[in-house]
Amino acid sequence: MLLRTTDPFRDLDRLTQQLLGTTNRPAVMPMDAWREGDRFVIEFDLPGVNTDSIDLDVERNVLTVRAERVARNGDWEPLASERPRGAFSRQLVLGDNLDLDRIEAAYADGVLRLVVPVAEKAKPRKIEIAQSGSGRGEHAELTA
Repeated sequence: MLLRTTDPFRDLDRLTQQLLGTTNRPAVMPMDAWREGDRFVIEFDLPGVNTDSIDLDVERNVLTVRAERVARNGDWEPLASERPRGAFSRQLVLGDNLDLDRIEAAYADGVLRLVVPVAEKAKPRKIEIAQSGSGRGEHAELTA
């Protein structure tokens, strides 16, 4: 099979990346994030990454996601090499309104999915007003 490229600068770019080592630097993980009711969902694309190489850490309000896609070993000659390999890392600063002790993580089909619930203290709540009497000049008490 013959692999042809239509971009004459592609090989030059690939050679430059190999010489300067830019293919070994940490690459950005594509991410989507959204809110579903009382929880935030974050998804990272990590195709070809083994679950054992994924590391999640939370320190203070910083979530760190690390992963590694291992390069192939053996006697083979690459014809095209466009997928990044090596270590990947991404950090997110999470707000105080999230419950970082109850983060759930799942990895399926190359997608790392994190579900972060909103903290109870950040959820809206109704405050009842208690009246201490029916006369004028008396103050109502607020109880939460």
